[in-house]
Amino acid sequence: MDIPGGDHLFFLGMVLLFGWLATHYARRLAAVTRALRRGVRVPGTCARVETEPYNRSDTRRYFFTFRTEDGREIEFEDLATRSVRAGTRVTVAYDPAAPDRTATVTGRGSGTPVLQYALLVAGCGLGAAGFAVVYVFTVL
Repeated sequence: MDIPGGDHLFFLGMVLLFGWLATHYARRLAAVTRALRRGVRVPGTCARVETEPYNRSDTRRYFFTFRTEDGREIEFEDLATRSVRAGTRVTVAYDPAAPDRTATVTGRGSGTPVLQYALLVAGCGLGAAGFAVVYVFTVL
C-alpha cells in the first residue's frame, strides 16, 4: 500500500532528524572545545559502563565521576573506547561555570574528544545534506 506523499514525509523527516543531531553534536563540540581551552583538569574515574539489556546491542554507555574544585561530585556521560572499565582512572576537563554540562574525558580511554565530536557533526551533517538532496530531486 502506497501512502500519497509518504516519500516526501520520510525524506523531510530524515533531514530534520539528522539536522537536529548535527546541531546537538555541534553544541557539544563547542562545549568540549571551551572546556579544553579554558577549563580545569582534574582526575576522575569511570563510574560504570551500561550495556543494552539482554545484550541486544553492542552499544555501551560510559559514565564518569569527578570532584570539582569546590568539592561537588559530578557524574556525566561521555564517549570512550572499549578499553575503559568501571574504576578506570581518567583525566576530566570542565568549565567551572557549568561543570555538569561541559565535562569531557581527556585522558586514558578516550581519543581526542574534539575529533570524536567533529566526526559526529560531519557525519550527521552529511546525512542531513544527503537526504535534503534526495528530497529535492523527488520533489522536482
